[in-house]
Amino acid sequence: MTFEKVRDMLVEKLGLSADSIKPESEIIKDLGADSLDLVEMLLSLEETFNIEVSDEETESIVTVQDIVNLIDKN
Repeated sequence: MTFEKVRDMLVEKLGLSADSIKPESEIIKDLGADSLDLVEMLLSLEETFNIEVSDEETESIVTVQDIVNLIDKN
C-alpha cells in the first residue's frame, strides 16, 4: 500500500508511467529526478504521511524502496 502511494506521487511529480516505477528504481538515476524534485517529494511525503524526515535519512534515500521503508519505519 505504501509503495502504491509513493509510486502515484512519483507519477504525478515526474510525469512517468506507473509501470516504469519499481521498488528497486533509483530515483535520480532511473527516474530522472533531480535533487530539487527529491526534496519537494519528501516535503509532500512528510505532509501526506505526517512524518518527519531527518537530513541523515534524506541522504540515505536512493531507491523508491528506501522511501517506502522510511515511511513504514515512521
